[in-house]
Amino acid sequence: MSALILPRPAVRNPEIVSTDQLFEYAQIIDVRSPAEFEEDHVPGAINCPVLSNEERIRVGTLYKQVSPFDAKKVGAALVAKNIARHLEEQFCQHEKSWRPLIYCWRGGSRSGAMTHILRQVGWQASQLHGGYKVYRGLVLNELAELPKAFRYRVICGATGSAKSRLLEQIAAQGGQVLDLEGLACHKGSVLGVLPNQPQPAQKMFESRVWNALRQFDVAKPVFIEAESKKIGKLRLPEALFDAMAASGEVIQIHAPVEARVDFLLRDYDYFLKDPVSLQTQLDYLFRLHGHAVINRWKEWAEKGEWNTLVTELLVMHYDPSYTRSTPHNLSGFAQARTLDLSQLSTAELSLAATELLSD
Repeated sequence: MSALILPRPAVRNPEIVSTDQLFEYAQIIDVRSPAEFEEDHVPGAINCPVLSNEERIRVGTLYKQVSPFDAKKVGAALVAKNIARHLEEQFCQHEKSWRPLIYCWRGGSRSGAMTHILRQVGWQASQLHGGYKVYRGLVLNELAELPKAFRYRVICGATGSAKSRLLEQIAAQGGQVLDLEGLACHKGSVLGVLPNQPQPAQKMFESRVWNALRQFDVAKPVFIEAESKKIGKLRLPEALFDAMAASGEVIQIHAPVEARVDFLLRDYDYFLKDPVSLQTQLDYLFRLHGHAVINRWKEWAEKGEWNTLVTELLVMHYDPSYTRSTPHNLSGFAQARTLDLSQLSTAELSLAATELLSD
């Protein structure tokens, strides 16, 4: 009788790993083009493109208009040249124990080529199975469920009540804070555009939100500022907005108009230095307030009558908007805890943060 031959167990390929092992590596390397990287990438990844933006277009055009073979010949030469440059300029400093994770769009030839060469050198490089495409699927799937796992303490208050600065103080004292406006590079209103800080792409914003949430402890509350469904041009993940809106723990800041005006003049000081930029943003309010009001506000900005301008913006535009929308957007608003602040100074906000964290 012949011996029974059992099937050999599958051997795990150390060169190809899944998203479960995404953050087990010393460095994550995105070999896609700079344009692809800028739109979105794995948090913490560095960009070492094996094809530049122009080279990627060139190879893609050859693939479609001439032949895949011609495209591969040109592409292989460019990839080899760029990998050699990265070896000389960046990777040569690493010891043999260095373990990088490499990915491209679909875990194909671009990341495969770099992984192969780095392993030939002696580094334990691995390739992400499925590449960015699989990572993006992971982010979308988890953003549909992960926000539901947390208990949110929602900070609300009229414009200028220093909500973001309170969140900063809470974070500084060890609280869990999801700073959506910080992640979105925008202060949330029509005047919320930040100077020289463009908003990220929608995909990048979602990656940032996911990366923050995945590191939180579900046993502890997450402090978050009440937001509408959009911050500037960016949409909040639906599950996150719903979880925030449904929170029964709402904290409303009350502060006098004078204190809010003073705070806004400090917080938006860049507009004081660039009145023309502010005047441009005020044009977006024309349909709500008409030519006469907008022209009056522009004139005050030009003359530097900042207290008068900001006070009227609050009274005529921002406060009525807050009164209309916030009670409807937050189910726990009627039972909100009130936080009375008179100065909105750093010291006062620090004490408020300590009080909230002690509950």
